Amino acid sequence: MTSDPVIEFHSATIYQGIVPVISNLNLSIEKGEFVYLLGKTGSGKSSLLKTIYGDVELKQGTGEVAGFKLQQLKRKEVPYLRRKLGIVFQDFQLLSDRNVYENLRFVMKATGWKDEEKIKLRIKDVLKKVNLENKELEMPFKLSGGEQQRVSIARALINDPEVILADEPTGNLDPETSEEIMKLLLDISKQGRSVIFATHDILLYSKFSARTLMCENGHIADSKNVK
Repeated sequence: MTSDPVIEFHSATIYQGIVPVISNLNLSIEKGEFVYLLGKTGSGKSSLLKTIYGDVELKQGTGEVAGFKLQQLKRKEVPYLRRKLGIVFQDFQLLSDRNVYENLRFVMKATGWKDEEKIKLRIKDVLKKVNLENKELEMPFKLSGGEQQRVSIARALINDPEVILADEPTGNLDPETSEEIMKLLLDISKQGRSVIFATHDILLYSKFSARTLMCENGHIADSKNVK
């Protein structure tokens, strides 16, 4: 891991609507770093993730994500920021009327891919990375929960992002499958992408140790600063 921050906040306040939920945030996440984001519902986890991907405006302090200055971010720039990010949700958010290949192709076309041969090669590549190379013609409903989440991780990897934001990605999965998804995301971080893993899953957290950001009482406690 190099000293190459991909996410930085200085004296930032994170809002949920008009309510400040995290104050005086000073944070630096390096390229290739795996970081847990923990905290109770309403503690500011989701608001922080939404600020990182440009869904919530940064009104106070400064922040930079993958080269984009959040405090100066214009609406028209948000899609370009999101091309640098991959987002994995708890509920998979796959298109139920399209097979795996078409789910991935849909995202690629929406983010500017035009060459069908390049699209085909990229889809094969990301499906191989998530161990689903033989599932491209399957419909989502025929896949297990773990396989559906692997498709959503493949989708997050499509544009070769610098950061993966995983928001409760194991919330709908059994413990064994959760562990498989966890190992996959750890492998992805070792390949040079930063991964922020928001979770309530204390079993996973206790089994795989990593830097931890704990949202509580309007602040973030960073395990990196604990001696």
